[in-house]
Amino acid sequence: MVKETKQDRDVLFLYGFAPLLTDVLRRERRGAIGPSWYVDETYVKVGGHWCYLYRAIDRDGNLVDCRSSDERDMGAARAFFREALKVTGATPDRVTTDGHDSYPGAIRSELGDEVLHRTNRYLNNLIEQDHRGIKQRYRPMRGFGSFRSAARSCRAHDELRNFYRPAAKRSEVVSLADRRRIFQEKTARVTALLQRAA
Repeated sequence: MVKETKQDRDVLFLYGFAPLLTDVLRRERRGAIGPSWYVDETYVKVGGHWCYLYRAIDRDGNLVDCRSSDERDMGAARAFFREALKVTGATPDRVTTDGHDSYPGAIRSELGDEVLHRTNRYLNNLIEQDHRGIKQRYRPMRGFGSFRSAARSCRAHDELRNFYRPAAKRSEVVSLADRRRIFQEKTARVTALLQRAA
């Protein structure tokens, strides 16, 4: 009998269970996102080359969506907003971005002219700080081997990180006892989802 290694289990999770779990968590977030989105992209290394990870959160820090891309252009920005609309099921009132040239046109074409687009870099500190979560996970790995694994890993990480957040609002205070209880309940839920998928 061949012994299963940690790498085999990681591959099974990444290509087998992670997409299933991610899809369930994305469906559950539909309609639960605030009307103010903060959008930015960060870098991830894939096969020795830098790629882009588009990410968005709402005012309370809840994940809107994330999407990997080889390019940082109008097509990538439009695809990101199109997918974010499909996931959330709602158009935001306000979108805050950095000053990248592709965002105004992508917001107008995918979200509509009535959406207020703000480009103050200090207003976008929420998403800049939120990149730390994926960076802390990604840094020890020193990059991804393929674009497919990078896209799946980043999406699964962001979805699970968002799912395990104990506070629904940014300023909400959650006691340690409540954090522990919430963590145990959510872990039992994820375990049940994975067992059903197995």
